[in-house]
Amino acid sequence: MLQVYKKINKSVMEVDQELIVPGYDFSDQWIHMSNPTDKEIELISKELNVPEDMIKAALDSEERAHIDKEDGVICAITDIPITEDDDEKYSYSTLPFGCIMTETCVITVCLNETSIIYDLMAGRYVKDFNIHKRTRFFLQLEYVIAKKYLQYLKQIDRASQRVQAELEKAMKNEGLSEMLSLEKALVYFSTSLRANGAVLDKVPRLIKFFEEDEDLWEDVLIENKQAIEMSNIYRDILNGTMDTYASIISNNLNVVMKTLTVLTLLVDTPAMIGSIWGMNTGVPFQGELWGFWIVLGINAVVLIIMIILLWKKKLLK
Repeated sequence: MLQVYKKINKSVMEVDQELIVPGYDFSDQWIHMSNPTDKEIELISKELNVPEDMIKAALDSEERAHIDKEDGVICAITDIPITEDDDEKYSYSTLPFGCIMTETCVITVCLNETSIIYDLMAGRYVKDFNIHKRTRFFLQLEYVIAKKYLQYLKQIDRASQRVQAELEKAMKNEGLSEMLSLEKALVYFSTSLRANGAVLDKVPRLIKFFEEDEDLWEDVLIENKQAIEMSNIYRDILNGTMDTYASIISNNLNVVMKTLTVLTLLVDTPAMIGSIWGMNTGVPFQGELWGFWIVLGINAVVLIIMIILLWKKKLLK
């Protein structure tokens, strides 16, 4: 899908799709491409003299974060956080997001639709959103991406606390599976944020900042570092929690096995004695009227002795 935005009377408006044809003037506009077709890629590449490889790089889900400059065109690919529906629950992952800056306009490319665009349009995290100033647009975009990471990290932390509360009440495989999914998401986030940090460190070598953009640039670095620290902290906490619950499950299993062993001893020993006296030949008290009560007495004595021994070994506590 191809969307074109331009600023009209201090408001960013979407251009009518019917106007986006070969020969259209894209100057001072923002082009967003979400899972574009080959025809749309060819149109933008031809009209703006942007190599198709730059556009297609952001459409590769395995593309690493990087920033390059070629013939005056800057291509920065960073990872953005995304959510996916998974059995009525959200799962978190990351996806490459490309920002291509030419002499006249800005192009953003992503394989899937993302809320990053809506946050930019709504001015949720940044104010005075301006597509005419390409450097500031890029910095504002990276600031929104860092803020989105922080938002999802807080959601993951709340989900982790909820699952821990459920596991404290009852150990279920579903809760452990959800914790494993959250841990995997934190690994993705941490890896992507570090890669984004490497890209941001390289930005000043390729992009010249204006004096009024310095504060915004520092804010971008701070938010990205904060997101890295939060993802590491949450991952360490979740790892510790998973290890704790693994130990609890193992301990519970040992308790169950100990209980079953004790019950087996207490049940099988009298049964073995009874089965011996149930034989037809060669047993004491055979044919005696009071032989049955003697056998019961022997069983009772053996049970009492076993209970005392098990109690001293603390196997009945």
